[in-house]
Amino acid sequence: MVYKLNMRRNLHNFQKGFTLIELIVVIGIISILAAGVLTTLNPVTQFQKADDARRKSDLSQIQKALETYYQDAGSYPPSNSSYQLPVPWGQSWQPYMNVLPGDPSSANKYIYFSPVGGQAYYLYASLGRGGSDPQACFSNGSSCSNVPVGASCGGTCNFGLSSPNVSP
Repeated sequence: MVYKLNMRRNLHNFQKGFTLIELIVVIGIISILAAGVLTTLNPVTQFQKADDARRKSDLSQIQKALETYYQDAGSYPPSNSSYQLPVPWGQSWQPYMNVLPGDPSSANKYIYFSPVGGQAYYLYASLGRGGSDPQACFSNGSSCSNVPVGASCGGTCNFGLSSPNVSP
């Protein structure tokens, strides 16, 4: 009988939970796994890829609107001294676009240039990943060939689209 009572007391003395060593080991393992996932995914590059995809999509939409404008007017719209379309970025350009998109980064801007005569145009943007993007003008990240002197995308104008009769 005494043996049974001691056994019951001993059972109550055991605490349920983890020891400090067990917690430290688990936290260490989780930290190693988290570091591995972060280096594999590289969130900064993922955000740059997303912004670059938006830039490419924006310029492609502008390109389609410019081709429609050309069919209506017989020439592309003239560029102003700030290398913009006659409508500022972020404003409505009816009937061609509800909103003329602007660069996702407030530090950068799109460049539009149409030489005198309006028979060609050039659109430029600064990609966040530079030359590591397969669609950049040059793999070393340098500026596209026909960027007008004095035009600035905010960074290097390393991605371009143009009218079908010229190359960016």
